[in-house]
Amino acid sequence: MMAAIAAAERGADTVLLEPNSVLGRKVRITGKGRCNLTNDCDVPTALSNVPTNPKFLYSCLTAFPPAAAMAFFEGLGVPLKTERGGRVFPISDNANDVADALARRLRELGVRHVRDKASGVVPGGSGAVRAVATDRGEIACAAAILCTGGLSYPATGSTGGGYAIAAALGHRIVPARASLVPLESPADWCGELAGLAPRNVELKVLEDGRTVYAERGEMLFAHFGVTGPLVLSASAHMRNWGTSRYDLSIDFKPALDEKKLDERILRDFAKYANRDFANALSDLAPHTLIPVLVRLSGIPARAKVHDLTRAQRRSLAAVLKAFPVPVSGPRPVAEAIVTGGGVDVGQVDPRTMGSKLVPGLYLAGEVLDVDGYTGGFNLQIAWATGRCAGLAAGKGML
Repeated sequence: MMAAIAAAERGADTVLLEPNSVLGRKVRITGKGRCNLTNDCDVPTALSNVPTNPKFLYSCLTAFPPAAAMAFFEGLGVPLKTERGGRVFPISDNANDVADALARRLRELGVRHVRDKASGVVPGGSGAVRAVATDRGEIACAAAILCTGGLSYPATGSTGGGYAIAAALGHRIVPARASLVPLESPADWCGELAGLAPRNVELKVLEDGRTVYAERGEMLFAHFGVTGPLVLSASAHMRNWGTSRYDLSIDFKPALDEKKLDERILRDFAKYANRDFANALSDLAPHTLIPVLVRLSGIPARAKVHDLTRAQRRSLAAVLKAFPVPVSGPRPVAEAIVTGGGVDVGQVDPRTMGSKLVPGLYLAGEVLDVDGYTGGFNLQIAWATGRCAGLAAGKGML
């Protein structure tokens, strides 16, 4: 949608080929229906939140940074607000407002929405784009922009078809993988804790015992393992499945060092001195977490609090500061917020998003081998690459 708007603003006769009757289906479900459409930060910060090929995005993000994206959407009549971590949302908290604003702009510019599915790009005798093949025939064109997304949320239309189209034209495809995805765990206590959503915890990712990620925020236990904002961000750092072992460590009390936590435990134990250990933790942990804490601490549930030793207190503190969650793997790529992998960016001009192999072919968004962390960075990549491709393609038509 952004690419079509940019091309049409250049004056190009533009067709948006989209099989869905409603435009922007994936945008409408982003951010749990609120649409975290960008992050209110500068370009270096945005690039620091792109773990895959950030240098490739320098030109397009410089040309269309987060501030420009915010101005663009407010200019379309979508007032915005900034929340924790620079996350930008429509004031209405309604993702439909973002998609509807884009659709209105497309209509204003005379962009035609053709409900059909692309099956290929057809080069002419010179090797340049001549047409786009669809399920119903060919649409003649002098330029084509491939914005087909990745493999995540296939019900919205992201089925990986863009990879096949690009590969058929000679492009290298970096194998798709789940990025920003929930994680599965063999630990039985994850199922016991399903629905628990701890906030203000610190999550660490250990790769073969070495910390590769640590951040504070909120997460969610699920029947299969763990999910939530912290976990999704953490998953982007777990790229060596099959060759590395991954474990998570949760600090439920990140504001307290070991000494202060021991003092806190002593105060609680003094308050509940005559209770059983399992009944003395209600001020320290959520109700559903207590049985698991008791089990992992190794302290008998029926032990009297006034009989507990310093070593046992340390055992409890160790579980609170480093709650273990072994990881067996990511959830299926269809459940990922973002797909990693895609068209090798070495075959794409970063200034125009134009293919280096096929003149007149441009690529933008998740079909490329770029992905960012949570916080609005992936949609910012979509807007910036889409606008860059649209402007370049449109200019070529004049």
